[in-house]
Amino acid sequence: MARYVATVDSTLSVDQAFDYLADFSSVAEWDPTAVTAERLSDEVGEGAEFRVVVRFAGSENEFVYRTLEYERPRRVVLRAESSTVVSLDTITFEPRDGGCAVTYDAKLDPKGVTKLAGPVLSLLFKRLGDNAKAGLERELNR
Repeated sequence: MARYVATVDSTLSVDQAFDYLADFSSVAEWDPTAVTAERLSDEVGEGAEFRVVVRFAGSENEFVYRTLEYERPRRVVLRAESSTVVSLDTITFEPRDGGCAVTYDAKLDPKGVTKLAGPVLSLLFKRLGDNAKAGLERELNR
């Protein structure tokens, strides 16, 4: 399993940061690997779904993320699965003076023969995670 955990300080309130990230269609604004993202559900909350197209290792792949947990404004958990990986993203929010801290914990679990690429996947996931963290920090502090 590849894992990336990062904490970003934001000038937004906990409610503002939660609302922005719980609507996971925002991922295309801050994660450079996300080519497009759209909300498939009418509302954001538990069970909401988001279609995200990512460019990873030279090819585009579509994922449908589903909100498994929605605890406004403290925590949101999203999951997507393809034929090769399971992605589980947990985002937590904590008030801080004048804003909040957002912790993003992303786990990528390879399936089938993709498991053989585990060590390489972990290295690549760290680089992609660093790029996403920079974008997230930028967007949460506009």
